[in-house]
Parts: sequence; structure tokens; C-alpha cells
Amino acid sequence: MDVIARAWSKAVRTALPGPWRPGLVVRELVGALLIAGLAAPIEVLSRTGLALPTALASAVLFLLRRGLPATALVLTAVASGLGGGTLPLLVCVGWSAGARIRRVGVLAGSFAAGWALMTVFGLLKDAGQIPVKLIVGFSLGGYLLLAVLPALWGRYRAQRRALTDALRERNEQLLREHAMIAHQARLRERHRIAQDMHDSLGHQLALISVHTGALEVDRTLTDRQREAVGVLRLAAVAAMRELREVVGVLHDESTALPPGPGSPSVAGAGVGAGAAGAGGVGTGGVDGIEGLVDSSRAAGTPVSLVRDGERRPLAASAGHAAYRVVQEALTNAHKHAPGAPITVALRYEPDALVVEVVNPAAPEPVGVRAGGAAPAVVSGGQGLTGLRERARLVGGMVHAGPTPGAGFRLAAVLPYQGADGAGAQGVDAGPAAGPGIGASYPEPDAWPGGMPGAAAGPPKRRSPAIGCAVGGVAVLAAVLGLLVWGVAGFVRGAEDSTVKRSVYESAVPGTPEAEVRKQLPRGSDFFLRNLEGTGPTPPDGADCVRYLFDDNGGTAWGEDAVVRFCFKDGVLVEKQQYQVKQ
Repeated sequence: MDVIARAWSKAVRTALPGPWRPGLVVRELVGALLIAGLAAPIEVLSRTGLALPTALASAVLFLLRRGLPATALVLTAVASGLGGGTLPLLVCVGWSAGARIRRVGVLAGSFAAGWALMTVFGLLKDAGQIPVKLIVGFSLGGYLLLAVLPALWGRYRAQRRALTDALRERNEQLLREHAMIAHQARLRERHRIAQDMHDSLGHQLALISVHTGALEVDRTLTDRQREAVGVLRLAAVAAMRELREVVGVLHDESTALPPGPGSPSVAGAGVGAGAAGAGGVGTGGVDGIEGLVDSSRAAGTPVSLVRDGERRPLAASAGHAAYRVVQEALTNAHKHAPGAPITVALRYEPDALVVEVVNPAAPEPVGVRAGGAAPAVVSGGQGLTGLRERARLVGGMVHAGPTPGAGFRLAAVLPYQGADGAGAQGVDAGPAAGPGIGASYPEPDAWPGGMPGAAAGPPKRRSPAIGCAVGGVAVLAAVLGLLVWGVAGFVRGAEDSTVKRSVYESAVPGTPEAEVRKQLPRGSDFFLRNLEGTGPTPPDGADCVRYLFDDNGGTAWGEDAVVRFCFKDGVLVEKQQYQVKQ
């Protein structure tokens, strides 16, 4: 019993799919009653005696058209072949089948099967009363007009709705991706700012700490002045610690977004470096390295700058990377080996610039008074990571590690042609590489070539109006052609069944049968079938033929003029003219 109940429940859900909202229930019931109300009068006028069964069947098929569109179409076509009461229903099920059957093969097969069954049952019903050609022609024309044409319109509406929904979803997706891109750009800019703060401000604060440490041990200062310098040095150390914490917060908030090539990420150039080019003091390029060396010398640290090889032009991003490598190395040397001599070497190799910064171990603590403790070195651990990423984006590499003399060596290999393909005059992969904080973001349609970073959209779909319009025109043309063919056949059949007055008057009794029949038309069963057995009693043993008579409008309304020719023993023995009520 459970199996039967589950099968019945599944069949009901398939035939009557939900959800059945109150509005849908009312609409379906009103539609079923309307279709049944149209079917019953048509069957009454047709005098088939099947008005009530046809009305009930029409209502049931109307309700089944949503869940079983193909089945409802075929059954309605069969009923339409047997009677005209289901013709209004044929329009509804044709619309529903065109809108709900997704597979083209199933749709075409359902309509072909429906027309074939409609024609077959029409032939079984009217064969012998109506010519086969007329049955087939009117069946095809009516089916195209009442079923196929609504199906094309229903399919157009369904495809247009689906296309509109797809476009709406695509627009929402683009808006979401637009917001994601803006968020990613803000995170990348936050990461770039964190790196620049680490590189620039950290270096300057390290120099301040070195300067104050040297002043603190100056013998010419009084105790009060030395105490003030110590306070200044502790303030510089505290500022560096706070800077490291801020940089760490910025890095932590942007680690969820891995920087992509060409984006202003960890390896992005510093502020203003993109427009500065490859050189110039204070611009962040190779020429700015000499300014870094001079600043360290002014702080009392012995720094030597060595250049080797013929100078070659660098890409802007590579030049700024070289500047950052030296800046980070000097900052680390001031923090971890204060007072130790530093050697900065720039070697122009045939295919790359080699930047090397080497310092030995610190000779002794600097800036600590007797009995005092050296302040802890502040380090955020982000400098070397940023340098490696910066060098990677320009096609180079960074190596850092201790030397045999307990010192430290930082070296970078930077190709003359950056990984981004920028030449010596190219634009640095700095702020220009992506939108920064406060940048305005265009709407999705304003991005050249589509929104950057957005997933490739679905392939372009042609408008469903084109195919449906072509199909509608073809159906209308077919219906018009069948209508013209039917009218022409009707007129031709009427002419073949009508005897002209001149022929009737020229035929006199006693004329050979062959001569008379040669002048008579071919006749048509459609027009002459109802004339059999009409008129006066024919002569005994005579073979009579009946035709419509062209009496030039002398017949009353509702009557047909008929002529009869009777033949016996090979001659015309009688001709008669009479009226027959239609």
C-alpha cells in the first residue's frame, strides 16, 4: 500500500506541479471553467451528443497542461479530430507546450504526433463525406493556426523571460564583482602603504635612533643634555615600535588578498616612485641610493659606495627595487650592527644589476651608558618579505644571510628589462598599477574590454524574437497558402459540379450517351453527394446523373438548382430540372 501511495503521490505532483498559490488556484479553476463553457456549446451546435464529456475532458486537459504539456497536446489534438469542441483548448495547450517543453526534439515530435493523430481521426470520422484532400488541408491549416502559432508565441515569451532573468543575474554578478574589485583595490593600497611606511619611515627613525645614540655618549654634553638626548632616543625607539605595530595591523587586514602581478601590493613601488623614473636624488631610483649613503654617513656610520661596470638604464620598477634594497639593508645594519662599517656595491652585469650591501658584526654597543641596558631591537619581520616580492615582480631575486665573519649580507639581482616588460622609460608598478584609496571606480560598463578580474560571462545569446518571428511568419505563410489552396479547390470543385444552361439546352433526348457525357463536367463528390436520390422518379432501368445547374440567380434562397440526365441503352432518354432545399 505504501508503494501505491508513493506512486500516486508522485504522479499527482508530476501532473499538477506546485506551488499552488491561491492566485494560481483561482486562475486555473477559472480557466478550466471557461474552456469547458466554450466546449459544450460548440458540441451542441455540432449535434454530436457529446457536449458534457467534451466539456469535462477539456477542463481536465486544461489543468494537466502545466505538468504534462506534451500529453495534453496529443490528447487535445485527437479530440479535435473527432469534434470541434476542443478547438479553444487546442490554443491553450499549444501555448503551454511551446512555453514549457524545453527540448526541441520533444517539442517538434509532440506537435507532429498531434497533427498526425488529429488528421487520422478526422479521416476516420468524415471519410466518405468530405474529400481526403480537404480533410488533410483543413486539418493542417487549423492545426498550424490554432496550435503551432500559439506555441511559437509562448516559446518566445518563455525564452524572453529566461533571457531577461539571465541578464538580471549577470548584472547582479557584475555589481558584486565590481564591489569585490573595489574592496581588493583598497586592500592592495593598504598593503602598499604599509610597505612604504615600513621602508621609508622605518629607515628615518633608525637614523634618528643612531644620531641620538651618538649624542648620548658625547663627552661634551652635560648630564641634563645627555638625559634629554636619552629621552629623545627612547621616544624614537617607541615611535619605531608603534610604527611596526601599525604596519602589522595593516598587513594582517590585507593578508586575505594575495597580491597579483601588476597590482600595488607588497612589491609595489613607493609613493611617487612611479612618476619619478629610474633615477634622480630622492626619487627612489638608483640615483637615490647615494642620498641614502650620505644620510647614513651623517649619522656617523662609515658607509662606502662602490660602482662597477658600465651603467645601464633600468626599468622604473627595477630602479625603485634597488633603492628599497639598499634602504632596507642600511636600516637593518643600523638596528642590528650599529657602528659597523657598511659596504654598498652596485655592479652592472651584462644582463642584470647586482645590488649588494654587506656589514660585519657590531664592534661594541653604541649609545648605551655604563651600567645601562641596550634597548630591544624593534623588528616587524616584513622588510625582507617585501623585498623578495618586489624583486620577483620585476623578474629578479633577493638573497639575505649571515657572512662568515658574523656579519650580514643582503644582495639582489635585478634585470634591466623588468618582468612586466617595461623599458627604461616605463612607468613604475607603483600607485599607477591599480586604484588607490579614494580612487573613483567606474561602473561595470565603463571598463574597457569588460570589468578587470571579472569572470568570463556566458556566451552571447541571440534574441529569441528572431527564431520565433521566422517560425510565426512561416506558419502564417503556410496557413495562407492552405487557405488559398482550399478556396481554389472549392471553386474548382463547384465548377466541376455545375452544368451550364447552354449544355443543358443542347442535350436532347435521343442523343448518344457518349456525346452527352463528353459535354458534362467531371463532378465532385463533395458537392454532388447530397443530390443522390432527389427529384422525380427516374425511368425504369435508366442510369441517372445529377449536377448543379447554373440558372443565373433564378433559385430562391436556401435552395439549389439541380439538373438530371438519365441514360438507357446508350442514349439520353430524359433530362429534368428541379429545385432541392439545402
